[in-house]
Amino acid sequence: MQLTCSRNALTAAFSAVAGVVPSRTTKEILKSVKLIAGDGKATLIGTDSEISLRCEVPDVTTDSGGQTLLPTNRMLSILRELTDETVKLDIQGDAVWIRGERSEFRLSAEDPAEFPPVASFEDDAYFTITASALKQLIKRTVFATDVESTRYALGGVLLDLTPERATLAATDSRRLAVASAMCQAVGQPAPPSSPPVVPAKAMSLIERVIGDTEDLVKIAIHNNDIVVQAGGVTIASQLVQGRFPDYKKVIPASFQHAVDLIVSPFYSAVRQAQIVTNEESRGVDFTFTNGTLRLSSQAADVGQSKIEVPISYDADDLTITFDPRYIADFLKVLDSSSQVKLQLIDHESAAVLVTEDHYTYVIMPLSRDR
Repeated sequence: MQLTCSRNALTAAFSAVAGVVPSRTTKEILKSVKLIAGDGKATLIGTDSEISLRCEVPDVTTDSGGQTLLPTNRMLSILRELTDETVKLDIQGDAVWIRGERSEFRLSAEDPAEFPPVASFEDDAYFTITASALKQLIKRTVFATDVESTRYALGGVLLDLTPERATLAATDSRRLAVASAMCQAVGQPAPPSSPPVVPAKAMSLIERVIGDTEDLVKIAIHNNDIVVQAGGVTIASQLVQGRFPDYKKVIPASFQHAVDLIVSPFYSAVRQAQIVTNEESRGVDFTFTNGTLRLSSQAADVGQSKIEVPISYDADDLTITFDPRYIADFLKVLDSSSQVKLQLIDHESAAVLVTEDHYTYVIMPLSRDR
């Protein structure tokens, strides 16, 4: 079988699939990418046995159908070093020839029949959401997961879908990120007994490979897995087992104070205050006084800092201590000119940061006697 296509298109598809190929595994065959070609199209498939990715290569010319396994790292290295606009693959049994105009490579190939089966998108009932909206939802939540937690559900993102709205939630028990956007249902997708929890790795992969466009992404939820299709890319992932906390109960129903802040100056102040912290003294005191927010930090053998930001605040003085890393994580996924509202109760209770576009972030304060 011979296949000819754009080198850039093949490189892009191979790079996307390589994102799921494990670097370390007891199953050596998983270190390869499966190529299926025929009828003028080609598909690349990679998997780590829990998450899989299919990527179609556009504008392919083939002389017949066939399939093979390609060694991921060496194939990527060849494609990235070639300078030709087109590349030709010639598959002959257990060998693959990669040819450019002035370059030629021969790689050994394993038996594609040994490669595990990988799910494709075959559902008639599913949810749709624009790629840009899903990309933003993942970006605003996945950082709050706890991939090292023994509570496995905390290592994933809750995906709560209704025919009108998609809500993603993630928590590591010290902070909670919740974001939502409009979505639609096609057909009548059966609601799961409880919202599924998708591994953080799978969510990050989805965010990385889908475009920032208004094209629709299809999402199908099954009992044990989820399948997402965006254009020529299909991602399937097993679901995280375990119980996810009721995120709605974590968000305080009322608060005592609300402070409006612009992201850029607030984020700058948090980054500055974070400089004078260390592993033993992570906390930064956020003191709200008449018209001013003062961030102060102090760490033994490091020094101290004090940064002030003008704000609209005229209540009693309030000092609450936060880990600045958690505040920074929230601010860095927002547009620098956008506005956030910081809602406070007291120095011991959870604080809430909210935006106008349905993004809520709950953060627990640190003990003042740290």
